[in-house]
Amino acid sequence: MPTDISLPIATSATEADSGAPQRFAAIDLGSNSFHLLVANYQHERLQVVARLGEKVQLAAGLDDDGLLSEEAIQRALDCLGRFAPFLNDITDANLRIVGTNALRDADNSQAFIERAEAQLGHAIEIIAGREEARLIYLGAAHALAENGRRLIIDIGGGSTEFIIGEAFEPKALESLRMGCVTFSRRFFPDGELNEKRMRRAELAALSELANIQRPYQRLGWDDPVGSSGTIKAAASVLHAYGDTPHEGVITRGGLKKLRERLLKCKQLDKVVLDGLKADRAKVFPAGIAILGAIFEAFDLTQMRFADGALREGVLYDMAGRNTAEDSRSKSLESLKRTYDVDTRQGLNVADTAERLFNQVRHAWSLNLDQGRYLQWASHVHEIGLAISHSQFHRHGAYLLEHSDLAGFSRPEQRQLAFLVRAHRRKFPLKEWQALPEAQQETTQKLARLLRLAVLLNHSRPESAPSLPEISADSDSLAITLPASDEPTLLSTDLEQEQAFMEAAGFKLIVKQAKSDG
Repeated sequence: MPTDISLPIATSATEADSGAPQRFAAIDLGSNSFHLLVANYQHERLQVVARLGEKVQLAAGLDDDGLLSEEAIQRALDCLGRFAPFLNDITDANLRIVGTNALRDADNSQAFIERAEAQLGHAIEIIAGREEARLIYLGAAHALAENGRRLIIDIGGGSTEFIIGEAFEPKALESLRMGCVTFSRRFFPDGELNEKRMRRAELAALSELANIQRPYQRLGWDDPVGSSGTIKAAASVLHAYGDTPHEGVITRGGLKKLRERLLKCKQLDKVVLDGLKADRAKVFPAGIAILGAIFEAFDLTQMRFADGALREGVLYDMAGRNTAEDSRSKSLESLKRTYDVDTRQGLNVADTAERLFNQVRHAWSLNLDQGRYLQWASHVHEIGLAISHSQFHRHGAYLLEHSDLAGFSRPEQRQLAFLVRAHRRKFPLKEWQALPEAQQETTQKLARLLRLAVLLNHSRPESAPSLPEISADSDSLAITLPASDEPTLLSTDLEQEQAFMEAAGFKLIVKQAKSDG
């Protein structure tokens, strides 16, 4: 039976869930704060082991040319140095370090990432705004016991995320370029705090919100919920002054009183309020301007704060990987439906690719996680046909690299896109050499298996065909075809494939079994 895209490529007893807790760690490299969360995961719940957070204010270190200052980079590296001891017992598969808006915007973010990766010994990925929103929703949804349709809002240092969802499934995801650090620099550059500047910040936020205001209101929600620092701080201040009916709830009236208290401070460095931590004070007015605009745009009367945000979402997402709940598989299923991919052909190629993989896996030192990329690529290798039959492998690679694919990091998307790009015609050496060096050997082997799986299903059969005899040795592949006096479609295809592989510097050996006669 062909393998479904939502399932792992294979299962082994050693990889089965033993029932013991797994330890996961997430680091959120936010525009305002860096956060570390280490937790044990068991029985679909997280038990926190360590939680750290520091105000790094990375976005405040972005200059007019879009470059992070050395001072901001050093603050970030110093913080990560304090996080590092907590990662000693965490495997690479159970650790995810994600960068958000400031690193999306900085032109020299890669230089920072290289230094940070060298310090931590782990990979760092910059996630897209909608992926950030999805992970925020996942974290917040796990913190909420109630059902119903929710509007989740997270005001960060450089961006604000808006998600409408039910249970653990988001219905709408958006990330807008407004945050408490960037708005502080933009509207309160010299630290002066007055009505005119506050209203300018609010109007700028309303302008950003105009693009999503109507579609979000049409979709609707029952329960507006806020997460993360600005909204948590607002709820804390309102509670401290008795301006809320319940702890953790922000009302429109309470928000108005909070705004008035802030304006009386007149300077950012003189913002001192009960319930407000000193390290958030200077960016708090800008965050309240954004929050006030959100209340105005969506006509909210109140909002409650909920624990659970990006870092919790990252942990839950990792826990669901390589299971039926893997968001990456769900993303590709959605993409297949959008572009009307031939499901039967994808299943046949995936079935053939899995059998090829299992035959050469040990000889080529491939693991099951790498095999899942082969499965995913098999299912979507023809996605580019939705654009044009000519060069459809190139169109498919473009779609996979540039689509918002929930659950995939950018490096993962590029690897998947490369496999689709490489599944036919000349092997794309230039694109292959542009991959990270650590990925190149594995990726070319997976691409060669995918190419064979596609060739074996060239006639688009009703079901996946039987395999010829396959063997692998070091970097070479050998195929022995059944005895035949006449050329076949497969033998002709393999002759062309030999030429493609030879031109790329790879070895494909094609033999013909001897006839009994």
